[in-house]
Amino acid sequence: MSLFALPEPLLQHSSFRRIQLSAWFLSSCLLAGPTWSFAGAADTGDVTPDPNAVTLALGAGVERLPSFPGAKSHRNEPIPYVDFEWPDHVSLSTLDGLQVDLIGGSVLHGGVFGDYQWGRDTDDLSPRLREKLNPLSPRLTAGGYLEWQLTKQIDVGTNLTHDINGAGAYLNVYAEWDLPKVWLIEHSLQVRWQAMNGPAMSRFFGITPTQSSLLNVPSWRPDTGSQLADLEYDVFVPTSQHTGIALALTYGRLLGNAADSPLVTRFGSATQISESLAFVYHW
Repeated sequence: MSLFALPEPLLQHSSFRRIQLSAWFLSSCLLAGPTWSFAGAADTGDVTPDPNAVTLALGAGVERLPSFPGAKSHRNEPIPYVDFEWPDHVSLSTLDGLQVDLIGGSVLHGGVFGDYQWGRDTDDLSPRLREKLNPLSPRLTAGGYLEWQLTKQIDVGTNLTHDINGAGAYLNVYAEWDLPKVWLIEHSLQVRWQAMNGPAMSRFFGITPTQSSLLNVPSWRPDTGSQLADLEYDVFVPTSQHTGIALALTYGRLLGNAADSPLVTRFGSATQISESLAFVYHW
């Protein structure tokens, strides 16, 4: 855990607080991961790919994402990159969160799902909004997931989570297609639809009467409904036998009450674009 300890002055900066949360979450869940991976490699000299083998990829990179949900400005965040999978048991990814399999099979998987929601810091807000909107701390979420493997290349799934320390609930439905390799390059497409309950929607997109008078916009109390639809393209470019570059590009559009919030229509954008780039070492 000390690997992620930072000097106190740095912890006061928003980006370092976010890194500390994600690093704590990842390091806690991966405590035993490298042991399994290295043990598996030591026990067998077979280099033939094993679909049941434990895999681990570690790296570091940067993510460019909207300054806060609904913003038209962006911020750059240094991030750890982790992709750990123990087939039919557990997987953890900085892109897809934590999955613990309780239902296993050749077609259907299900179990426990965990992730975290980015918040917003005062530094993320424009000068006009900075003194009028409350900062929002990132939150860990937990719930369950189901995933169907339709073909070797296509799977669909859903997960439903709730804030561990809060009232927000989040529903995600997705489909992923592993595209044919181009030389040694691996790539995939994923389409997602996301919805939130009223408390989560109000937390990110609501405007109280006090805030509305300060911003000179109508107050806004959104209810449960659709929040976002997006399309993501992921690509991995090998640079050696054990290293490579991982890239993710996401284009999203806010929906429903989220898109109609004055925070979006007056001060932000319904178009949400993010990119991440990381250098990765994999076993």
